[in-house]
Amino acid sequence: MRIAVTGQVGQVVTSLAERDAAAGHEVIAIGRPQLDLADPKSVMHALEAAAPDAIVSAAAYTAVDKAEGERDLAHTVNRAGAGAVAQAAKTLGVPLVHVSTDYVFDGALDRPYVESDATGPTGVYGVSKLAGEQAVLAAHGDNSAIVRVAWVYSPYGANFVKTMLRLAGDRDEVSVVADQVGNPTSGLEIADGILMVATNLVADSNPALRGVFHMTAQGEASWADFAEAIFAASAARGGPSALVRRIGTVDYPTPATRPANSRLDCGLIARVHGVALPNWHGSLDTVIARLIADAN
Repeated sequence: MRIAVTGQVGQVVTSLAERDAAAGHEVIAIGRPQLDLADPKSVMHALEAAAPDAIVSAAAYTAVDKAEGERDLAHTVNRAGAGAVAQAAKTLGVPLVHVSTDYVFDGALDRPYVESDATGPTGVYGVSKLAGEQAVLAAHGDNSAIVRVAWVYSPYGANFVKTMLRLAGDRDEVSVVADQVGNPTSGLEIADGILMVATNLVADSNPALRGVFHMTAQGEASWADFAEAIFAASAARGGPSALVRRIGTVDYPTPATRPANSRLDCGLIARVHGVALPNWHGSLDTVIARLIADAN
């Protein structure tokens, strides 16, 4: 199966390119200048030239704090750009997998979020991503699956795991927020799940396979818990490690408000698509091993 993916350098895009051969697919990553979500008019031509059997909408504006001062750009990319990708998929007559985020919720619930829970993003990034979901459903809802992911890390790009390892390289203690909880999720595992969902959409027209789904790793952690696991896995391989000083969100103010609860219930995608990502501890170990090996 030939899958066109928007973007070229993001964690999910790069992970898809790594995992495609094992899954028996061909992934064509298309980014700027051929496809620029800030210029939605470029989208149709670039995707049509790829002649895909399915499209994955992975590219996005993801600078959560910077978005507070770049509202128009965030909405152009995440709403108008996502809508243009969905419209192109509809015109080409192919299914679409659109990648979204836990930031569409306000984080106030005391349990993992299910797909039917009310959304309520608290920042520009979350608002723009929710608007993107709505644009996708409006343009191509009858043949799209929206997958919300969270706390993504991988051997690629910038992410929390790589930041913690870098900080541990030059200090003995790192302050990490302990009152935000979520599901740390490997981009490599997300890629596997997306490829399975895309395969299902191409093979089966069942409406139950379309709609909104949550897809994260099993298990939960606070950012401080996650950091401690990162340092333990790194130390076991002779890599950098540090003590974690647990702090509150109030001690680490940021321009954008982060959800206190980012946990997502993934029961629906397991039942409908057969996608159940592994526990995050094992996946983290795999990524850490690769990062330590690459650094040596």
